[in-house]
Amino acid sequence: MALPTRLVCFTLLSALAISSADRDEWATYGHDPGGQRFSPLAQIDRTNVGRLKVAWTFRTGDIYTPPHAKLPAFESTPLFVDNTLFLPTPVGRVIALNPTTGTQLWAFDAHIKKDAGYGDYAARGLSTWKPKDGPRRIYVATIDAHLIALDSTSGKPIPDFGDNGVVDLRIGLRIPIKRFGDYEETSAPAIVGEHIIVGSAIADNGSVSQPSGEVRAYNVKTGKLEWTWDPIPQDAKAVGADSWQNGSAAKTGAANAWSTIAVDTARNLVFVPTGSASPDYYGGERLGDNLFANSVVALKADTGERVWHFQTVHHDLWDYDVATSPLLFDLKRNGTMIPAIAIGSKTGNIFILNRETGVPIFGVEERSVPKSDVPGEVASATQPFPTKPAPITQQKMTADDAWGIDDVDRKWCRDEMSKLRTEGIFTPPSLGGTLAIPGNIGGMNWGGFAYDAAHDLLVLPSNHFAAEVRLIPRNEYNDIMSSKGRSLDGDWELAPQRGTPYGMMRRFLLSPKHLPCTAPPWGTLIAIQGSTGDKKWEVPLGRLSSKLPDAFGSISLGGPMITAGGLVFVAGTLDPAIYAFDVETGRQLWRGELPTSARSTPMTFRGPDGKQYLVISAGSHQPAGDQPLGDYVVAFTL
Repeated sequence: MALPTRLVCFTLLSALAISSADRDEWATYGHDPGGQRFSPLAQIDRTNVGRLKVAWTFRTGDIYTPPHAKLPAFESTPLFVDNTLFLPTPVGRVIALNPTTGTQLWAFDAHIKKDAGYGDYAARGLSTWKPKDGPRRIYVATIDAHLIALDSTSGKPIPDFGDNGVVDLRIGLRIPIKRFGDYEETSAPAIVGEHIIVGSAIADNGSVSQPSGEVRAYNVKTGKLEWTWDPIPQDAKAVGADSWQNGSAAKTGAANAWSTIAVDTARNLVFVPTGSASPDYYGGERLGDNLFANSVVALKADTGERVWHFQTVHHDLWDYDVATSPLLFDLKRNGTMIPAIAIGSKTGNIFILNRETGVPIFGVEERSVPKSDVPGEVASATQPFPTKPAPITQQKMTADDAWGIDDVDRKWCRDEMSKLRTEGIFTPPSLGGTLAIPGNIGGMNWGGFAYDAAHDLLVLPSNHFAAEVRLIPRNEYNDIMSSKGRSLDGDWELAPQRGTPYGMMRRFLLSPKHLPCTAPPWGTLIAIQGSTGDKKWEVPLGRLSSKLPDAFGSISLGGPMITAGGLVFVAGTLDPAIYAFDVETGRQLWRGELPTSARSTPMTFRGPDGKQYLVISAGSHQPAGDQPLGDYVVAFTL
């Protein structure tokens, strides 16, 4: 028995060594506070990635179909700390798993109001903090806007945080919530020192006075409110106040930070990505540039004081949020290392700035853009365009560019597009219809970037879709709603934009065969050299349908992750798969089958058994695509 005993002892010692030194914990949503989504693990590499197999599959049991409302989207990226996986589900549960078997250790249920009609029914991540004394804490911001602190070992609420573990984020807003489902939390909070910082997700296009989008910091121990920053300046003497005309700052809501807040712990800064002010498609009640909507704003983590800001879109009329989490990295330029921040936008523009000052590193130009022809609207005369990198998606299209898989589809697309106002990106919404390119899905969406310092590469997915947007005079909108409900011919999305003279209707430009009117590829994966802003490679990503060529690609709602094994892992496409690409060349090396499509970002860790695991949540893109709803967490290993 001596030899087996020695082997057992060796195995235990090896596991302890791995768990303490080499496991590379995935301790924040983006792996590190700056959101690089880079893992130094290299057990899985370019030579063996083709041998990845499913190690385990876990089902949350949280598939849920609300009556007459948007379906919950399982978009979770787990954390890996203390040899345990932790993940949220969109219906307010947090689950702890054994990382090598996928066995559930505990589950917490916040008992949210499930049928509230949430605008974006999702939960993307968690946060964690370890006090000097006591158990590690796991923090979740639930879809119904409650910040909850849990004991990581038991899943029970921490009694001395907030009200028995819970802080109600619905309390204390400048503009109160009128409709329960209009105010949500979808992203993981940011933690800096002893501050936990949260934004909010606010439903689009309901009214001028949607709930206000304050960013707030709470004490990570007690849950006590420490500071509040309103992205819409309320002091007439404050910076940015003059960008809100006719007293509109007081009545306008949103401009909220619904994506993930990035953190520079060394500089005590948080970088807040904001979306559009309410409503999205008509700004006649909020004339002016509308600072600090559609911006990234650097705040001091301990006070909430603004340090700098950069606005990506002036007076947004297109739902062009800063949907991506900012990514922090260092780049070398003219022999000097510069602390940088990469900002992605639904516009398809990427801005790379000095993260200490907010000054563009490659330059930004204000260019003239089309005027609005809608009574009451005054569009911004110019918009900012980076000189580098080049746009990652198409920004101009006419009827002559219409694509179709056959003559019938192409004619339909050309005929529909010929009716629309189309003068390139930033053509304002109109009464007769405007071709919006990119459409409201982006460009870039919340999936965002990953960064590999060794290769100096920013890697990101990009979507290539156009949409049609129309403003509808109030009387006509009321008639449509009373006679035909919330859709026209099954393709249109309608919204009231209460408090303005116009409702809104929009749709993606899809042919009779339900294919995009833009030419493929419809989704690509792109690598950009961080130090120069030049594109290194671009390849199609995913499959819109198994009946179409791989070269056509797919839209993606999810982000990439890079490892030291020279691999980019990404899912988020409409097909049930996760992909691995060579980080240097963009060559696809592996396609892993999933039970349904994934609408999430993968992560990786080295478990206590010494193996590197790749984990992805798969819940499908319902109602888009043809994959069934899912509640799967899938782990791959060699």
